[in-house]
Amino acid sequence: EVSLDQLRDRADRGQAIAAAASGVASLLRSEFESQRVAGVIAIGGSAGTTIGTAAMRALPIGLPKLMVSTLASGQVRPYVGDKDIMMLNSVVDIAGINRISRRVLGNAAHAMAGMVSHKVENPPDDRPLIAATMFGVTTPCVQHARQLLENAGYEVLVFHATGSGGRAMESLIEDGLIAGVLDITTTELADELVGGVLSAGPDRLLAAARHGVPQVVSVGATDMVNFGAADTVPGRFAGRKFYQHNDTVTLMRTTAEENSSIGREIAQKVATSRGPATILLPLQGVSAIDQLGQPFDDPIAREALFASIRQDRGNLDIMELDRHINAPEFAEAAARQLLSLLTKPN
Repeated sequence: EVSLDQLRDRADRGQAIAAAASGVASLLRSEFESQRVAGVIAIGGSAGTTIGTAAMRALPIGLPKLMVSTLASGQVRPYVGDKDIMMLNSVVDIAGINRISRRVLGNAAHAMAGMVSHKVENPPDDRPLIAATMFGVTTPCVQHARQLLENAGYEVLVFHATGSGGRAMESLIEDGLIAGVLDITTTELADELVGGVLSAGPDRLLAAARHGVPQVVSVGATDMVNFGAADTVPGRFAGRKFYQHNDTVTLMRTTAEENSSIGREIAQKVATSRGPATILLPLQGVSAIDQLGQPFDDPIAREALFASIRQDRGNLDIMELDRHINAPEFAEAAARQLLSLLTKPN
């Protein structure tokens, strides 16, 4: 902690902004817990956005949060994090009222008023929550498993494994809201270990293990590392196998060596679980483009992934299916296994 006098004496703008962000977040959280906050709106440039969004990230999902910012049209992940913060581009600088800012700020005020006045209430639902991870290339698997789990009486929250999705899921597990995890798509670990743009950070896969939440984990989309447009791929990856998913998404095939590291990371993290856990391996491919006739089909790289998981499993249960990850039988096995773990006596 640092006092106001110390901040004044040091005259360090960066340190002052960090202290303000921390202080406002703490204050706003306290006010919310006292039921004195219905929504949060802030305006600012780089400093104001840092302070405003820090406060918003301290508040729960569902509370209206709106940041009018000069930075809203750029990379906003550091500001939004894993919360439901709306970013509105101010268009002009935050420097008085003019014909542009009047409209933008007016729209922002009306948007906040509308959200607060027309609060969305969740209908009563006491079904236990299951968190699942999905990518476009693992969608058939997750959708089929989801239907089976919902038929069994659970509500399934599906997270897009784009970094922010994985972090959001881990956060909800930490908050004690999740009864079970169907972590089909662990692709974020590939980005974290190899250097892609969709990493969820080093703590991915740890929350369920730490809190003993039953989990079934697979290796969905670990055949790929994600980048933006083709011209944004770092030069050190020249000569690698790429697949242009669309104009703004470039996928790079993971090598056998990288897959070995990814498998080791998955096995070692899941092996620390305090609750029941199973790793499920689809031997015929881990994504829609990792199968016979598809651009990322690579049996050697797949086997390196599976072999490292087997080697570092410890006492962990592993199920191997001679199926592709998107085969109905694989989804059914994943759902059945999670249901079994959820009903397993402690």
